Amino acid sequence: MGSEADIYEQLRLELRRGSLILAVLGHLKREHYGYTLRKALAEAGVEIDEGALYPMLRRLESQGLLTSEWREEDKRKKRFYRLSPNGEAVLGRLAEEWRALNQSLNGILKEPQ
Repeated sequence: MGSEADIYEQLRLELRRGSLILAVLGHLKREHYGYTLRKALAEAGVEIDEGALYPMLRRLESQGLLTSEWREEDKRKKRFYRLSPNGEAVLGRLAEEWRALNQSLNGILKEPQ
């Protein structure tokens, strides 16, 4: 069995994984390329490294939740992502689920009076 720190870290990563997907989908209501998306997430207090972000973007696109387009900007080709119509619908449903779960968890975790 792992140490308390190991167990905590594993559970923390599991908790973050779903939250990161919701944050990425939420930010892609507006078009971004990878760097600007990472920067916007960081400014909102959600850190994600490139090794996690780019595979997630590819997976979400393969699931039909994102669309992407290669364009040249500042003499460099960049891949711009945004929510697809299906992605917008899924984001709306996930956000509802998040709010309901968050409200329930706040009640569960509230300090006793």
